Amino acid sequence: MVKVRVPATTANLGPGFDTLGLALNLYNEFTFQEIPEGLKISGLKKEYDLTNNLVYKSMKETFKEIGYIPTGISIDAKTNIPISRGLGSSASCILAGVIGANELAGSPLGKDEVLKLATKIEGHPDNIAPALFGGLVISLMEEDKVIYNKIEVTRGIKFIALISDFTLSTKESREVLPTIIEFKDCINNISKVSLLISALSNGRFDLLKYAFKDRLHEPYRGKLIPDYFNIIEQCEKLDSLGAYLSGAGPTIMCIVEEDNRDFIEKIKSYLHTLDQQWYIKELSIDLEGTKVSL
Repeated sequence: MVKVRVPATTANLGPGFDTLGLALNLYNEFTFQEIPEGLKISGLKKEYDLTNNLVYKSMKETFKEIGYIPTGISIDAKTNIPISRGLGSSASCILAGVIGANELAGSPLGKDEVLKLATKIEGHPDNIAPALFGGLVISLMEEDKVIYNKIEVTRGIKFIALISDFTLSTKESREVLPTIIEFKDCINNISKVSLLISALSNGRFDLLKYAFKDRLHEPYRGKLIPDYFNIIEQCEKLDSLGAYLSGAGPTIMCIVEEDNRDFIEKIKSYLHTLDQQWYIKELSIDLEGTKVSL
């Protein structure tokens, strides 16, 4: 029996489109067993409790990669990461499936090989890498190789997730993005992501309000989310250090000082005036990444 715990992730962090990802202390947990025959899946909603679900699909890809044929598989899930909300739910399922299969087969794949295979299934590493390694991770693809680097974030901040009651598919979020970007917008994001990384690493949190200004994806994806721009403006009025669209959305992530006790109540009061329902979850950075226990 193998237990795999995978953290949620928040990707992009504003200007770090498809490059930055951060692990958070919200988890999906999966228990895997090789059984005499067949497939047993429990703990998932009915629509995901199928042989083509992402966890099992990732297991099959891994078994194929390493040449292992199990007699049968049992998967039990305890999921806390909201689905299709921009918090890395898909990445957690993929990573859990790859790691679970690898462990059942005797762990022939090392961590970098797990990263490469999981990224191949996901399509990009910005959620996979932080979910695997924990913390803030910069990642990119160079040909077929995943290049990554973990960045230490200075203590003193917490993350307030504003999670909607409606979903937004990554496919839909991708389709609204432009195919051509103006030069000035590219320069904006290069400068802002550089400022963002330096501010997080050396504790200059006062600079975050400038660093989160994105021009590559948020202006386009924000139009798909009711009241998105109003919520961002309200977060700024309530003295958040910064606010951005988490992953492909629709979750909006706010960063506040660790000892800030007022922001949650104030933003909650504002969200209650809107037509859509939002709920709030206070989170912190997960530094451990995926944990495996036997």
